[in-house]
Amino acid sequence: MASTPAKSALSAHSAIGLVVGALLYIVCVTGTLSVFYPELQRLEQWNAPEMESISPDAVQRGVEEVLTRERGEGLPPTTHLYAHLPTDDLPRATLTTDTQAFHLDRSGSIAIPEEIAWSDFLVALHYKLSLPSFWGLTLVGALGAMMLALCFTGVIALPRIFRDAFRLNARAIKSTALADWHNRLSTWTLPFSLAIAFTGAAIGLGSVGAFSMAEAAYDGDLEAVYAPVFGAETKGHSETQRAPDVAAALRHVRTNYPDVAPTYAIVHDAFQPGQHVQIAAGHPRRLIFGEYYNFDADGRFIGTAGLADGALGQQAAASTYNLHFGNFGGLPVKLVYFVLGLAVSAVSATGIYIWFAKRRRKGHDEPVLKAAWNAVVWGCPAVLLATFLVRVTLGNAMPFPALFWIGLAIVVTGASVKAAGRFGGNRQGVAEPDYAA
Repeated sequence: MASTPAKSALSAHSAIGLVVGALLYIVCVTGTLSVFYPELQRLEQWNAPEMESISPDAVQRGVEEVLTRERGEGLPPTTHLYAHLPTDDLPRATLTTDTQAFHLDRSGSIAIPEEIAWSDFLVALHYKLSLPSFWGLTLVGALGAMMLALCFTGVIALPRIFRDAFRLNARAIKSTALADWHNRLSTWTLPFSLAIAFTGAAIGLGSVGAFSMAEAAYDGDLEAVYAPVFGAETKGHSETQRAPDVAAALRHVRTNYPDVAPTYAIVHDAFQPGQHVQIAAGHPRRLIFGEYYNFDADGRFIGTAGLADGALGQQAAASTYNLHFGNFGGLPVKLVYFVLGLAVSAVSATGIYIWFAKRRRKGHDEPVLKAAWNAVVWGCPAVLLATFLVRVTLGNAMPFPALFWIGLAIVVTGASVKAAGRFGGNRQGVAEPDYAA
């Protein structure tokens, strides 16, 4: 029998594996829900004004009102103002600055503050696991790379996986049914899993690479790193008291590019030297998230960034986000992504159960860690639902990341303590079904 130090080391090894599995599972679950980010915003703040479209002059009116208000309140000049234009899945006009956000009515007047803290929390949990950007993107990007490796090694380890793709024996005894479900779901979702894992790793680790390159070669200027892909900041006029002409830029795009769908108007460095405007517009039947149309402060067209017709690398980079989040093809594609996301989440959960069963067959039964994993699998969606109920009942200003992580920690700790009390010092616990194939 292994010595006590060896047992402790094995338990620590298992616990580390469980933490990594838990983080990957949380990323899968939150990514599945994040597919409906626009719809969740509408649900969270159901009383915001909605409209099918808004006129360029109304957008200009809203931009000027928000910028004037911020100057009057003595706030620091905003570096970027985003004017979200009504789209099919989010028919709202919203202005977002560095410090605040407002919904507009159809005339362009400020209606109410934007309050979507829970939806933003969910997406940040998926993107960064609530960590600061550099560390969060690094961790989630690494998890994406691990998921990619699991896809490949799973195919190699199970050479009959494609031949048996439709030989599901869901009614088998528990000793084989769970592994059968795991293998079949893994096979059915393999193309989706590869795409999601690759794009997730590219977004996360690509951002880390950009941070590192900025520090090493551009004196920390991150925009200089992204300039060859998404376009560089435009040199503009000297400081002025007049807001950039967003309306002229929108009219130019709608007149000269009638086949594209403007989604954002972006004001860079308002009232500052170099202020200019970008219009982001989606291209039908293209996977790219859109093209940037650049204008000076007076609304004169400068050119495009090249995301739609530039180098292949640019077009590939611009396609990563939509492919990862399913932001193309409307509601049918979102529903497909949701179902496949649920399946991938199930694969992530059952994989750990199979791992526990295999360790048990080798004499390493760990009922406390098994109870902790049960708590993660069921506790993650339950705590997410609880945070949403907190948002509904207590408002937008609640600390949702803290509530989620503390709540999940309480659930996991409670399950572990209960299991430890039940099994006492006997590591073998009680007999459990063998879930491995």
